[in-house]
This record gives sequence, C-alpha cells and structure tokens, in this order.
Amino acid sequence: MNDLCADIGYKSINHAGEELCGDHVDVVNTEDGSTVIVLADGLGSGVQASILSTLTSKIISTMMAEGLPIEECVSTIAKTLPVTGRHGVAYSTFTIINLVRNHTAELIQYDNPEVILIRDGDVTDYPMTELNIEDKKIFRSSIRLQEDDVLVAMSDGCPHANTDVAYNNDWKREDIAQFVADMSLTGYTAKVLCTMLVDECDKLYGYKPQDDATAVVVRVRRRNPMNILFGPPADRDDTEKMMNLFFSKEGKHIVCGGTTATIVAKYLRKPLKAKTNVDTTSKIPPMSEIEGVDLVTEGVVTMSKVLEYAQDYLQDNETYEDWNYGHDGAARICQLLFEEATDINFFVGRAMNPAHQNPNLPINFNIKMNIVKELSDCLTRMGKRIRVSYF
Repeated sequence: MNDLCADIGYKSINHAGEELCGDHVDVVNTEDGSTVIVLADGLGSGVQASILSTLTSKIISTMMAEGLPIEECVSTIAKTLPVTGRHGVAYSTFTIINLVRNHTAELIQYDNPEVILIRDGDVTDYPMTELNIEDKKIFRSSIRLQEDDVLVAMSDGCPHANTDVAYNNDWKREDIAQFVADMSLTGYTAKVLCTMLVDECDKLYGYKPQDDATAVVVRVRRRNPMNILFGPPADRDDTEKMMNLFFSKEGKHIVCGGTTATIVAKYLRKPLKAKTNVDTTSKIPPMSEIEGVDLVTEGVVTMSKVLEYAQDYLQDNETYEDWNYGHDGAARICQLLFEEATDINFFVGRAMNPAHQNPNLPINFNIKMNIVKELSDCLTRMGKRIRVSYF
C-alpha cells in the first residue's frame, strides 16, 4: 500500500450581502483509492452562481470518479446546465485535482487561477498541456507527488482582494503562492493553511468581500496511525482480547474513560497516576498517566467536546485556537486526531455506564455509541481512514 496520503482542506467566504456562496467544492473518493476534488466558481454571485457551481462540481466529480474522460465531462456540463442570460454560457469555471492513489496529481484547469505547487517550501513550476474542448481552453497537467508537497487551488475571488472594485496589485497569485509557501514550512494542516489564506483575503476585503473567495489546499504526507480505546467491553471475558488488539496496533495509543484507564493499568501492570499540572479553569475533566500509553483522558464529557470541535473544524474552524493551543484532554485528543493522525482505529467497549443515561443530558451526549458514530463521520469527512471495532 502507498504510504503517502492526502490531507485536504477548503474554505469559502461569500460575496458581501449574499447568503449563498457562488463557489462550490466537491470531494469524491473512488473505489481504487483515488480522490477527485473539484472547485467550481459560478458566474456572478448569489443564488444563480451557487446553482451553477454546485451542479458543475457535482457533475464533474461524479463523472471523473467513474473514470469518464474530461472531454465528456465538459460536454455534459455544456448540455446540462442552463445558459445564463447575462453571460450566455452554460457552466462555471472549474479546477479539478485528481489524486491518483496518492502518487500522482492530475490537474485539469479552466479559467480559475492556476493551481500552485509548493515543494520543499518553494513555489515550483509544473508542465501544462493546452486542450480545446467545446471551444474552451483547458489546461492539463500530471505531477508525480512527493512527501510534503502542497497544492493550492482557488477561485478568482482570492487574487487582487481589495476593499473596493479596483484590483489590489500587491496581492496577486504570486503573492498568495509565497504567503502559503512561508506558512507551509510550519507544518500546518491543509485545513489550517486554507483557513489562513481565506481569512487573509477577507481581511484585505475589509471583511466585506467583493467576490466569493474559496481556497482548496492539499498536503501530501506519510500515513500516521492512531488508536483510541473508549470504554470497557460489554463482556468482561473479552477484556484480554480487546487489550491485546489495541496495543498490537502501530501508532500512538489514547485511552478514554476512568474505568477503561483502570483496566489498562491492570493489563500493563503499571500504576494509574493523576496529572499534577491540572488546569483548574477548564471545564474538561483532568487527565491521568499510565506508562506505555500516550494519552489518558476522561470519557464521555471529554469526547463530547472533541466532537464539538470536530463539527466546527468542518465548518468555519472558529475554535481552532481553543483546541490547538489548549492543554486539557479534549484539546490534546484534537491535536492528535486532527493534525497528526491519518488512520484512526477506534476500539469501543459496549459496557453501559448508568451515569450516561441522565435524561437531562442532550441525547447525542447520552450514548457513547452516538459520539463514536458522529465523530467517526466527522473524521472521515476530514479525509481520515477510520476503522471502528466494538467489544
């Protein structure tokens, strides 16, 4: 198996005064392990642009994932989408990044700013072949991927961001490329890099964007497995099997839950110690320590907060500083899962805890299984490979 994987992040801001974004991003995973990413920029802004970009990205990503040629994809778009009265064309501009089993990036670009390639911290050129499809100039490229490569795609709302209708000639594609190249040296994830880029554009617009602006960032990295043990097994006779499987897995090991930590300490024949440097201002229960375990936290309350952070991460990522710079159990789990891990194995015990059946708690925090399911869904949407084993 290829030990490279793609960390993918994207973010958009709407044209000032518009409720809908005229840009749309679609990410589709194919059966052969490839990933198709489409960024479409609908003409104009508002509802019509949103419809055009959404249909364009959905059609292209679906057809590309099925292995159909780009010529057929573009032809289908031209025939399917309605012609706009103002511009007289039937589809939006688009950028396609086809990650072929994480070893090659096939780029197909039509009228969006050119995709940026950053390699070893430097902005790097790549070859492009010009195609003519349906009287449209399309550029095609194939790039052999290397570890730590960064690809940046964007809509035309990113370059020349300014507080008025005039172009900002101090913020061109080349400036954006250098901005991301400098930030990429810090090791930030794709989501953080695109958030920083779009936030910078928003700032240059005076927080009143004159156009929809979207950035997609792909960061190529080595696979990094992570393992989470959450709760004791329903049948005590399965404890030994659960522990053996959990500790046989490669990567870091996280243990969640007081009872679970006690079982692990007994299995490892190591003492369970409470952390002494406790943050008394945090609402998250304190962590513990067991020799041979990378992180030991409380269970449901901590994991509920992790789920809350994960849901925000997939939207506006407004709580980034809370978990990225935090030191409590929930923040530490987020740092490991969101930023370090690529493959996550959940080992979930089905034993019932009467404390979690409090009818005054929200239902999605009531049941451990719901937390695991929703968190797994969020992590999958982040591009992580998830495997859940129940005991």
